[in-house]
Amino acid sequence: MMDELTLIQRIVVWILPVVFAITVHEVAHGWVAKLLGDRTAFQMGRLTLNPFKHVDLFGTIIIPGLLLISGTGFIFGWAKPVPVDPRNFVRPRRDMAIVAFAGPMSNFIMAVLWALLARIGVTINIEAISHPLIYSGIAGISINLVLALLNLLPIPPLDGSRMLSGILPHYWAWQYNKLERFGFIIVLILLSTNFLSAILAYPMFEAQKLFFSIAGL
Repeated sequence: MMDELTLIQRIVVWILPVVFAITVHEVAHGWVAKLLGDRTAFQMGRLTLNPFKHVDLFGTIIIPGLLLISGTGFIFGWAKPVPVDPRNFVRPRRDMAIVAFAGPMSNFIMAVLWALLARIGVTINIEAISHPLIYSGIAGISINLVLALLNLLPIPPLDGSRMLSGILPHYWAWQYNKLERFGFIIVLILLSTNFLSAILAYPMFEAQKLFFSIAGL
């Protein structure tokens, strides 16, 4: 369906789902961190849905924009990470893993909400109302599933690495976390070689089938 849209229409359809997906993902980290005893993000004013507090020029605007314009069909991005201080946690490694999981979990929840929005569009027979709801729902499902699945990969500093680090023995967790300085380079290499798309293709296909069925598509 998205192929029917012009570039301007695609930008209009995708902009809110992308911004909300990235923003809520970061707020979820900070919110759960606060529940577990770390108020750093709260004290710095980062527990807000105001996207301007979270926007990263490169990760929130340039990368998603280039991917959208190029028509790759694979869109992702990131916001400025919310600050988290594990020293404020009762059980730092366990709690940090929980905080990390909150991000992808928030994306799965948002994917459900976008699917329900699309389902409302499916039930409405007025094209001027139904089409925007359906297109936005498809975009919302897609970007949130990409962010959730991508962040579950155990590549530092993605959320999956924080979760894995929380269950590894201390020595191996320390050694594993050293990879974080190369994490962004690893992700870019995987992306540029299409290996990342290959890794995510099957889980993305199955997840989309589930959420599109919820949407009635």
